Amino acid sequence: MPGPLPGPLSGPLSAPPVSPSLPAPRRRVAVVGVALSDCGRVDGPTPYALHAQAARRALADSGLDRSVIDGFASAGLGVLAPVEVAEYLGLRPTWVDSTSVGGSTWEVMAAHAADAIAAGHANAVLLVYGSTARADIKARRRTSNLSFGSRGPLQFEVPYGHTLVAKYAMAARRHMHEYGTTLEQLASVAVQARANAAANPDAMFRDPITVEDVLTSDPIADPFTKLHCCIRSDGGCAVLLAAEEYVPDSAKTPVWVLGTGTAVSHTTMSEWEDFTVSPAAVSGRRAFARAGLTPADVDLAEIYDAFTYMTLVTLEDLGFCAKGEGGAFVEKGRLLRDGELPVNTDGGGLSACHPGMRGLFLLVEAVRQLRGEAGPGRQVTKRGGGGGLPEVALASGTGGWFCSSGTVLLGRG
Repeated sequence: MPGPLPGPLSGPLSAPPVSPSLPAPRRRVAVVGVALSDCGRVDGPTPYALHAQAARRALADSGLDRSVIDGFASAGLGVLAPVEVAEYLGLRPTWVDSTSVGGSTWEVMAAHAADAIAAGHANAVLLVYGSTARADIKARRRTSNLSFGSRGPLQFEVPYGHTLVAKYAMAARRHMHEYGTTLEQLASVAVQARANAAANPDAMFRDPITVEDVLTSDPIADPFTKLHCCIRSDGGCAVLLAAEEYVPDSAKTPVWVLGTGTAVSHTTMSEWEDFTVSPAAVSGRRAFARAGLTPADVDLAEIYDAFTYMTLVTLEDLGFCAKGEGGAFVEKGRLLRDGELPVNTDGGGLSACHPGMRGLFLLVEAVRQLRGEAGPGRQVTKRGGGGGLPEVALASGTGGWFCSSGTVLLGRG
């Protein structure tokens, strides 16, 4: 079993004194290291071990010394996350973040980290996640969670069996009612995700599926069948962000943070004004404005896809198509690796992996694609033809049942 990263950093008492000088100009921020831990069916290691494995690999990917890490972000593990996980890794950070907003946690954390680095509050921030969600259920260490709890406002929904999947299913049905979106269009999202996963050796499911396969798989919550829903896997990953002055010493082509946006919407369905609009409509608009870009500039998109409807409505809300046109947009192979807008190029949560809060995996895949590291049969080229590596990628995470959203735009330039 992997152990913690060797050797702790210097404690906070040995940190250099803070200068009282005037604020420095904002620094550019780059992703300098990314990595996956072992993913898929991982029965032996603990979640802590997957955190450590991913962290070591991301640090090795960056080529930087671990002493540059002074910021740490983690959620979902430990009583005092991220303190407990940082201790396991042998880190003594002076900047931390434990924001927990479901699947969008990591895009929100990346936004926080980028702001902290740009402002000089941290130099290099490590984001890391690991989960044995599948293995824990198989070993009966836990059971499937039907709801997030029954305290606070949620107490008015939980007694009636208002499960997480049911909430997404209700939202999908509303979109179908409002705009004529069809089950076949939703199913095509899963089919294209599986096609993208086929060339990904790390994907958990790679065999092709058809629209008919999706429609006739086991019913889960109307209108969703099993193949409309994400898989359950084990796995972890890590992302290292650093200030621009560390880029010359890093081992890989830097991928720059161009713009970020975050938003929260609701927790109870009765407070959600429109089931066909997600908070990505806000986070995406802010990220594009801060980056000075538009959806037409994006070469590929990594979008949280716990359910097929999430992909469809998020594409609308990010501006890749008009509201209500998501069904038509996802048809005809547009989301494939060589399609008009490659989406979830690793196979996404529907086919590649989904160990829980998957948002950090979106950033790893986006960075690898921008670096040109995806490999044969998987590498995306610049949108609009002409070949060449992609220049701009978008990662959009969703938390809860469209309760929160984080959008991050990344670029090679």
